[in-house]
Amino acid sequence: MGSVKIGIVGLGRLGKRHAQNLRYKVVGSDLTAACSIVPEELAWAEKELGISETYTDYDEMLAKADLDAVFLVTSSSMHSAQSIKALEKGLHVFTEKPMGVNLEECRNVEAVVSRHNKQVFFVGFVRRFDPSYAYAKKLIDDGVIGEPFLVRSQTVDLDEYAEFQVDFVPSSGGIFLDCNVHDIDLARWYLGSEVKTVYSKGGSYVHKAFDEVDDADNTVVLATFEDGKMAVIAASRTAFHGHDTHTEITGSKGILKIGITPAKSRVEILDGHGARQECVKDFYERFQEGFLNEAQEFIDCIIEERRPIVSALDGTKATEVGFAMTDSFKQKKEIVLG
Repeated sequence: MGSVKIGIVGLGRLGKRHAQNLRYKVVGSDLTAACSIVPEELAWAEKELGISETYTDYDEMLAKADLDAVFLVTSSSMHSAQSIKALEKGLHVFTEKPMGVNLEECRNVEAVVSRHNKQVFFVGFVRRFDPSYAYAKKLIDDGVIGEPFLVRSQTVDLDEYAEFQVDFVPSSGGIFLDCNVHDIDLARWYLGSEVKTVYSKGGSYVHKAFDEVDDADNTVVLATFEDGKMAVIAASRTAFHGHDTHTEITGSKGILKIGITPAKSRVEILDGHGARQECVKDFYERFQEGFLNEAQEFIDCIIEERRPIVSALDGTKATEVGFAMTDSFKQKKEIVLG
């Protein structure tokens, strides 16, 4: 086929970046329609992207727009229903994580994907498409560090975003699903096994407002896998230095470290504050290559008629583990999956 005609749904902070990639950078992409319930976002799409076909209603876009695929960057609670509607209309689907806000939603999506197996369904686990994380996977597959048995991974956001996040806890699923779903996916990907038990600890150490919504601003989880391997997964909403996502994989013959210092560049500054490096501010900046690469992979899978490396099952598994982490935190005990 030629260019893939895409309708993007949701033009918030992340949606705008996806839209710019699809419009100007992704080869084979033809962003022809945009949908949002926010008039200012549609005005932005018309002015900045030159998209004249805009909708405030998703069902109307599906009914009227001439599309091959949809790109869903909406609220988490909408991902499942919107994915299913598009799949049943015969469209390819990219959805941001999470695939659903509960396991029933995820399994419903899985069932529909299996019935429409000629369509590409793609979950936005962006770290798999970051060059450094992808290279680490290749090194593991090549046996460079022997057999991997331990993953340490964290997602740490700037403190200035914390108060904004409090309002979204009920719809996002909380810190484990919102922040750690990528870490969960990486641990499964790198270790090649499924999570068996999780034990979560944490609290609201800086912003007590998270206590009021039964959530936390800093957490850590010990996960064990079916084959005995381990992962230590941490999250924080209270960093002052920048967005600090990093991962370490320990194997029987070596260790891989990815992004341990969240450096903005390789430049070191020596001044009145001492020796220092500037840090990336947020995950948009840290993973800008990953966002572009995953969108390109989505389009390439459609054009080349092949399956993506991320499946609906991956979306379900990450959500299942995230909920188990949440249950462990709230119940203050180890949770056994399965």
